[in-house]
Amino acid sequence: MGTDHLILGQLTDHITGETLPDSHDERIRQEIARFLTDKKRFMKSDIMPRRALTVDVDSKIGTVTADFIIEIDKRPGMVIIYGPGSVVSRQRPALSMARLLGERIIPVAVITNGRDAVIMDSGSGKTIAEGMAGILSRNELQAIMDAAPGKALLPERREKEMRILFAMEILTRRECETYECSMGV
Repeated sequence: MGTDHLILGQLTDHITGETLPDSHDERIRQEIARFLTDKKRFMKSDIMPRRALTVDVDSKIGTVTADFIIEIDKRPGMVIIYGPGSVVSRQRPALSMARLLGERIIPVAVITNGRDAVIMDSGSGKTIAEGMAGILSRNELQAIMDAAPGKALLPERREKEMRILFAMEILTRRECETYECSMGV
């Protein structure tokens, strides 16, 4: 669980201009958004913030959110997930999200805490770069998307990815919420 529970006021979303609750986590998400536009040369119109994905496993339903989906020419090319702390434990759920968010596998998955990042090929799961500097620029992502159009995920693989995401994100979040409540926090 992040630090979204402490609301510090309001802030303006860098991408959409919307007013959002100001939290430590949201401030870092906004830093990532500015990094994407200022350093990696994505246009604001390329960046889709806060994309929800409904996960249904054995009639148990939950929702996870991708912090940013990067689209070029209306084609999703990169999913970016923010999470505080170590990025290592969030790599597998990030891959699952990249494999489930669209009709085709989104080619690149990124997990970042705003300081560190792991950039992965979503199809193979292999790390292709590390660190914030390793996040692909608009031109680099365009080249990857042009070289290999995304593959469709087989239905049986889609179900397995749903189960992975449900276990690693939704059940974990519910356990944390229950634990906090039982501790009187």
